[in-house]
Amino acid sequence: MASATTRKVLIAVVIVGLIAAYFLLDLGQYFSLEYVKASRDRFQALYAEHAASTLAVYFFIYVTATALSLPAAAVLTLVGGALFGLVTGVIVASFASTIGAALAFLASRYLFRDYVQRKFGDKLSAVNRGVEKDGPFYLFTLRLVPVFPFFAINTLMALTPMRLFTYFWVSQIGMLPGTVVYVNAGRELGRIDSLSGLLSPGLILSFVIIGLFPLVARKGLDWLQARRNRG
Repeated sequence: MASATTRKVLIAVVIVGLIAAYFLLDLGQYFSLEYVKASRDRFQALYAEHAASTLAVYFFIYVTATALSLPAAAVLTLVGGALFGLVTGVIVASFASTIGAALAFLASRYLFRDYVQRKFGDKLSAVNRGVEKDGPFYLFTLRLVPVFPFFAINTLMALTPMRLFTYFWVSQIGMLPGTVVYVNAGRELGRIDSLSGLLSPGLILSFVIIGLFPLVARKGLDWLQARRNRG
């Protein structure tokens, strides 16, 4: 028991230390829209000379930033479009973001799930049953709507019984439309003045409708099945 607790403390310290270093060393300046726009030509020249290593470094940075829930994913996705183009940018950014989210999910599950389920298990039993039944549909909706912080989704879903494989593939599909939007915008990086302008209210509403449709359809089928059984 002591060794397991010690491991959890050490992992938590490492994670907190890395996040603290990001802010204390002001590394966020390198993930700002202004810095990326000013450095675009240098990055493109680097990619032209060292394509494979540039892709690998980009992938590693993206996974790390997402796993630590650092506020860098949006800019990194734009960079993917600016450097690699639409197809390669979407593929690399999509898998990097999903792998990073899965690592954050695993870390939260390892550190917090046992305690939360032990402390509040009786109160969470209904939630656990709901996640086991409709969890993928809820997660799909949350992933599609860009207004929900991804770090909160990673942490909260980790406290439920959802399997890692389910979490991974639903997140991959659910985050894909937003990834395409940002990567495509990154191809015109010089014209972007702010991140807030990339997602219009109409586009967000479209994502909401797409995300809700599978869940509404599932509920409708359950209701029809229940009526048929009663009949």
